[in-house]
Amino acid sequence: MNIAVISYWHVHAEGYTKEITEKTDSKVTAVWDENMERGRKYADQFHAKFYQNYEELLSDKTIDGVVITSPTSMHKELILKAIHAGKKVFSEKVLALAVADCLEIKKALEQKGTDITLSLVRKCDRKFLFAKQMVQSGALGQITYARMRNVHNGSIGNWLPAHFYDKEQCGGGAMIDLGAHPMYLLSWILGEPKTVQSVFTNITGREVEDNAVSLLEFEKGIIGISETGFVSNYNPPTLEISGTQGCLLVRDGITYANQETGGKWASAEHLPETLPSPVVQWASGEMNKVGVTFGIGDAILLTRMMEAAYKSHRSGKKENV
Repeated sequence: MNIAVISYWHVHAEGYTKEITEKTDSKVTAVWDENMERGRKYADQFHAKFYQNYEELLSDKTIDGVVITSPTSMHKELILKAIHAGKKVFSEKVLALAVADCLEIKKALEQKGTDITLSLVRKCDRKFLFAKQMVQSGALGQITYARMRNVHNGSIGNWLPAHFYDKEQCGGGAMIDLGAHPMYLLSWILGEPKTVQSVFTNITGREVEDNAVSLLEFEKGIIGISETGFVSNYNPPTLEISGTQGCLLVRDGITYANQETGGKWASAEHLPETLPSPVVQWASGEMNKVGVTFGIGDAILLTRMMEAAYKSHRSGKKENV
């Protein structure tokens, strides 16, 4: 495919460009950016054509697909225009700031008979693939509890771009950005949540939260906890799952204890292969065949969870997802 990158606003945009050019046969041939100076810079860096006008880019028949890495607040408009122009679409998570916007995108996709690919990259990691297999196999018994912690030091290390704290562009702070990974991993492993209750705080005094926890209630009494923040050092991504017959911990490797191990902690030795990232799968036109999805259904569920999580933060109450 010939691919256009739509804005280098997001910190992942440059990485996606390199993945496409280095790991697939596709090419990044065009760039559009709401910030013209930034767009021209990256177009020059990657030897691509810069388009000042987005509609002109979409009218270019040589461009097959677009990577949407613009401010989240611009996703809906940019994605709908790309779909109507017949382009294949890859989008940074979250898809949109409201479920209603996601449903408009879904309708457009259905009219074109196509789908979208969202960057749910943790679902490709062999550690989390193993965890899902353990749950599905019943090796941990009936699941009762799971928590996922995904944090970094972007706010206290001052390396996140200033616009990541712009509530209008981002829709929120740590939870809608970094907390998306725990949210979609928990729903991928446990199913659709019923309710959510959130506590978001602000350590560094910026416009949006930088320290956040959402408590999720799933079917059969399962409790899930999504933890995230921009104010923690030296914390690797951590997933803990407990069941009636065992438990599992992902943290610098995988350990678990269940009836087969006699209740003793053991290290996981035979892990599934790590899958190519969603952008590589999308750009290569070869989506995996192992049932790991990154499409519009996954995107809508993630936005549902986020919308409810922020509603709970504002109301101080448990909210339905």
